[in-house]
Amino acid sequence: MKVVWTKHSEKKLRQYQLSKSRILRIIKNPYRVEEGIAAQTIALMKPNKIKKINNKKIWKQEIWTMIQKAKEGLKIISAWRYPGKSPAENPIPQEIIDELKREGFI
Repeated sequence: MKVVWTKHSEKKLRQYQLSKSRILRIIKNPYRVEEGIAAQTIALMKPNKIKKINNKKIWKQEIWTMIQKAKEGLKIISAWRYPGKSPAENPIPQEIIDELKREGFI
């Protein structure tokens, strides 16, 4: 699978001090998957550090990436850090997640 990085995503990697390998790990093993805000995109999230307190998972920061399926492979649109815990709003249907897994995108 070929990965294409947009200029915007590379700028955001520098801004938030993220590495390309960190973003690829999020894509391969996301904690949460949602519909992206841009057309035909998917947003993937993984908490920065998870702590367990009283059998409850908590974290102080999330790392998100927005991807898009492209002819040449997988296009990384953007990446960012979210302070705190973001609300779960737009879950992606399971059949789309299964399709992306079958095609090797996640």
